[in-house]
Amino acid sequence: MVEITTRPATIAEWDDVQAALSGGGDGRSCQCVWPVLSSKDWNGTSFDERRDILHAEIQDGPPPGLVAYVDGDAAGWIRIGPRTALQRVLRSRVARSGSSEPLDDDAVWAVTCFSVRREHRRQGLNAVLLDAAITYARERGARVVEGYPIATDATKPSSNALFVGALSTFLDAGFREVARPTPTRVVVALPLTDA
Repeated sequence: MVEITTRPATIAEWDDVQAALSGGGDGRSCQCVWPVLSSKDWNGTSFDERRDILHAEIQDGPPPGLVAYVDGDAAGWIRIGPRTALQRVLRSRVARSGSSEPLDDDAVWAVTCFSVRREHRRQGLNAVLLDAAITYARERGARVVEGYPIATDATKPSSNALFVGALSTFLDAGFREVARPTPTRVVVALPLTDA
């Protein structure tokens, strides 16, 4: 039987983060810093600079994501953290028009990226990563977790376009749909506290 585990991405997991991001799709070139940079800054960075930005973010902590392992091998990644640290998300039309939460609230966390190595796709890793991210956010005091997935009932996206996740994955994890700012993009939320 396959064993799937997750761990927060500390600097000790740096090589595993790179392995998880390098297994197909745009994860390797993006280095999962797209959500934290403005468009201008994103367009002005090289692969090496993006890798250095992610390395510094992980080294400085707290971990900005989790790594999934299949039988001990790095297989996937999810970015989770306070939404206020995600410049692009805060400026995006999807979050600005769709979220019902104050944009300056540090207790609102966001799931922005999934990356699963090609050989480990279709094994439910996104669901495992999302469940682990919910637990991680709850343990660190998040009040709400938001996501901005694609409604696959409205479109047939490429696997690269699904880096934000599929709506069904979030709904299966207990998120509720808050808004559809575009025909294909959805804002979902999961309250983690009663307050």
